[in-house]
Amino acid sequence: MLVLAHISDLHLDGSARATERAERVRDRVWELPGQVDALLVTGDIADHGTEPEYEEAARLLGLRGGDAPFPVLTCPGNHDSRAPYRKALLGLPGAEGPVNSVQVFDDGAVLMCDSSVPGSDDGELDEETYDWIEETLDELDGGLPALLAFHHPPVTLHHPLPDSCRLRHAERLAGLLARRPEIAGLITGHAHTPAATSFAGRPVIAGPGVTWTLRLPWEGDQVADRHAPPGLAFHVLDGTGRLTSHFRVVT
Repeated sequence: MLVLAHISDLHLDGSARATERAERVRDRVWELPGQVDALLVTGDIADHGTEPEYEEAARLLGLRGGDAPFPVLTCPGNHDSRAPYRKALLGLPGAEGPVNSVQVFDDGAVLMCDSSVPGSDDGELDEETYDWIEETLDELDGGLPALLAFHHPPVTLHHPLPDSCRLRHAERLAGLLARRPEIAGLITGHAHTPAATSFAGRPVIAGPGVTWTLRLPWEGDQVADRHAPPGLAFHVLDGTGRLTSHFRVVT
């Protein structure tokens, strides 16, 4: 089986608060007595999309010098900026196209997809990204279950803030899922609250936020609970292609 640790929405901004919360969650994952296969980070890694923020993220996530004990998989969110993200986080030439990548394991594949729209908080998987998903799945030839990871959930989560800027044109994603039974589930961020739902017959898991937790309408008028502890998720993709998710807070 494939086991992923999942964090999202670090919003690193150079502040001591953001750094401490991110390091606290990182340390929990790094120090697990049993090793997971990878750490997945679903966007809004930086708060302003600047190179210094991504340099801090690269240090914190062990993306420089091989410090991470297992692969660290990332995709951008609406607060991220593609060229600085590529240059300072991934160590690649800066470019403005979508940042898509795949990691193949013995028991599954994770496709990290770029749902960011430069200059907008909305999400969208563009033509280039859909073509890349199809080509990547063709290369895998249906031999492994696959997870699609991206920032913006494709469904409403019943809070006006994330629902106002979710994934646009979700009907195209539904068509992709209908053609691709090997896609076992969708893993997202953006909502700042752990949530589990479904879309087009597949599970959708939104990871908890590191920087703050979304308070739902029935929990009061305050939107951002900055005192709630950061959270993380663990996703298990088993040999039957079934996705199981567990959630933890990090005190």
